[in-house]
Amino acid sequence: MTTPLSSVRRTVVLSAAALFFIACGGATGDDGVPDANKVAPARDALTAEGLMRHVRVLADDSMEGRAPGGVGEERTVRYLEAQFKALGLAPGNPDGTYIQNVSLVGITSRPEGDVTQNGASTRLRFPMDYVVGSRYPQPTVTLQNSELVFVGYGVTAPEFDWDDFKNVDLKGKTVVILVNDPPIKVAGSDSLDAAIFKGDAMSYYGRWTYKFEQASARGAAGALIVHETEPAGYPYLTVINSWGRENFDVNVQGGPAGRVQVEGWISRSYADTLFANAGLNFDSLKTLAATKEFAPVSLQATANFTITNSVREVQSRNVVAKLEGSDPVLKDEYVVYTAHWDHLGRDTMHQGDQIFNGALDNSTGTASLLEIAGALASLPERAPRSQLFIALTAEEQGLLGAKWYAENPLYPLTKTVANINMDGANQWGRTRDMTVVGLGNSSLDDVLRSVAAAANRTLSPDPEPSKGYFFRSDHFEFAKKGVPALYINAGSDFIDKPAGFGKTKRDEYVANDYHKPSDDIKADWDLSGAADDARALLEVGWRVAHMRTWPTWSAGAEFKAARDASLAKATP
Repeated sequence: MTTPLSSVRRTVVLSAAALFFIACGGATGDDGVPDANKVAPARDALTAEGLMRHVRVLADDSMEGRAPGGVGEERTVRYLEAQFKALGLAPGNPDGTYIQNVSLVGITSRPEGDVTQNGASTRLRFPMDYVVGSRYPQPTVTLQNSELVFVGYGVTAPEFDWDDFKNVDLKGKTVVILVNDPPIKVAGSDSLDAAIFKGDAMSYYGRWTYKFEQASARGAAGALIVHETEPAGYPYLTVINSWGRENFDVNVQGGPAGRVQVEGWISRSYADTLFANAGLNFDSLKTLAATKEFAPVSLQATANFTITNSVREVQSRNVVAKLEGSDPVLKDEYVVYTAHWDHLGRDTMHQGDQIFNGALDNSTGTASLLEIAGALASLPERAPRSQLFIALTAEEQGLLGAKWYAENPLYPLTKTVANINMDGANQWGRTRDMTVVGLGNSSLDDVLRSVAAAANRTLSPDPEPSKGYFFRSDHFEFAKKGVPALYINAGSDFIDKPAGFGKTKRDEYVANDYHKPSDDIKADWDLSGAADDARALLEVGWRVAHMRTWPTWSAGAEFKAARDASLAKATP
């Protein structure tokens, strides 16, 4: 399907593209893409050694964990600017700089809380029982005598005739919510029904951001998600490390109007106690919550929270570089590569190693961004369309740098042809496959499949769809605005490794290193697989920058309507 341009506009685009290819003197495929040999020098220039060179700098202790708003950001941004310039890329901001300023507010919350049940008040232990904060930039936020109400999965999905709230008045109350989607099984089977909440795969209804949005929309004063490792996709320690420190939000004058005052997590062990003290069984109510018949249940308890906040305004930065397209018309259309440069910084209250270096997450993705940019810049012929390379801030804080760009794009999203996002890379060796998170969502998969096939590789779906990785990285903010997005993870079929090796390494990383100071470069790292994957993404973007047709969302993809609406509005 071609882009919904006017017939006059489409004719101009194709004529300009045809002239470009004639000038290049190269044979083109059916969709206007030159022979792949033309991009071979760029592919060959991208190496494991080049990736590691950047990772060693970005994950070094001197970067202080690359948190927004501190010395780590200053050093990281300077490095990225210098690299983009040295690689021959132009400043990506139309103002002539490599910087897009991102206005954030940093809030470090120190909570005190207690719960009253059966006439007795119990002091909550932070962070063992709970980790909460407030997004309101005020010195003190208090919540007094707020009734605790269990609202199941906290989902309203009219298309499934599903409503967990049943019109119960939640104003001023604190809702307790299950993580992930309701697991709906096929009748007579143990398999989950793919037609409802995407079956095994998490839908946006399962994402914690959705839970807080729903609580806020219903006037709740507080929202607490019950952490469970399997449905969350990470251990409770990850919650402590991520939420129990300075957190950032987009800086809005007066704070986020209408948002719950207190939000965060409670541990599963404390949830068992909370429910038992109300004469309820957590597991039984969780089972009931996976049915349409569920209705909110009072936990016969009230909560008090006093949150002391340390607040600072931060001018953070997305770093943007550009390769301008060669075609006079198509250069105003953009293929956007993204990777987040930030991580969790330094925690002076942490025992032992205090620096969260984020070597895998996301020094490797940022290194891939730089290597792809440099390799494409080295080609003697530019693609017809322009290519942007954006190192985004504050991904770890809720995709804030991407959200800022999506709300304040430097170039129109209606002219943004595709987003290719890199968050983490394969550090365990070469694979015969590539994992596509959200495989089948868009025609970008077809482009990648063709590229992979030429290298005797295949595409695999996400082996852990219940963890909702599609909603946990920066491409999601582009997808919400309708831009077709591609996001890959390491494959599972490792060359010269035993069966199950990939799963073992993934599980080890999540359990031992994810959002922990131990996410460092390891002695056994092998970035040959990361280089293979980066070469594939390089060629996907190169092909899309030449294609006469734009990538499209697949029929039924939840982002298709947003794209159709935005392009229809932009069409003269």
